[in-house]
Amino acid sequence: MRFFLPLLLLGSFAVQAAELPGIPQFIDEMVVKHQFSRDELEKVFARAQHRPEVIEAISRPATIKPWLEYRAAFVNSKRIQLGLEFWNKYRQTLRRAEKKYGVPQDIIVAVIGVETIYGQNAGKFLVLDALTTLAFDYPRRADFFRSELEHYLLLALDQQFDLLAIRGSYAGALGIPQFMPSSYRNYAVDFNNNRTIDLLRENVDAIGSVANYLRSYGWIMGEPVAVRAQAGGGLPASAAVTPRTLAEWAAAGIVPGANSAPEKAARLVDFT
Repeated sequence: MRFFLPLLLLGSFAVQAAELPGIPQFIDEMVVKHQFSRDELEKVFARAQHRPEVIEAISRPATIKPWLEYRAAFVNSKRIQLGLEFWNKYRQTLRRAEKKYGVPQDIIVAVIGVETIYGQNAGKFLVLDALTTLAFDYPRRADFFRSELEHYLLLALDQQFDLLAIRGSYAGALGIPQFMPSSYRNYAVDFNNNRTIDLLRENVDAIGSVANYLRSYGWIMGEPVAVRAQAGGGLPASAAVTPRTLAEWAAAGIVPGANSAPEKAARLVDFT
């Protein structure tokens, strides 16, 4: 099984990544499991670069911002204007996605706007570099990123794109909706019916894929995303992280401001 690797004809890159422990074993596994060409995989990883800035970015402690400050970073005049333009341009596609998958148009538009500002900022890191670095130099989640690296190799083979050239986030997410490679392979759809699934350039495919992803993860048409709740106080901060049924929240003094089935699961979000 062979890759489409046009960049193998270019000048060599730095080879730090090839020196990371675990890569030879990973290549062995991919050759046996997927019948990849050993020679081509060795060339790929010889050209992958170890990126310390990826480890730095993913290890950075999460900063907790007040809702209004966080909101201002994502709901601003630029995103609003671009969102309106995107919605108007792809109105028919969004309607079709809503009808097929049951996900409202505004949710799809918002997701793409938050993720990449409608494709304007899909990431600066070479996906191969990011995933290789995390798979073999980030023990905390090495298994996850090795799996994503495997999916990326398979994705490049399926889509016949140059896996040495695709850029994305420091975590290896790629394309207009910032799908991880496993999500790309499992949830991306050919929504413009041109027999290819292209989340790197095709907004129509991105729209359908976001809707399919959300439906696959349990989106139910007509269900509220969030409702106001009255809190009795005294609840430890850690309790808000764990989803509970509305009945359990009510027993703890957290009462939703709208009628919903008591067996529905929910978690607390602080918008102060």
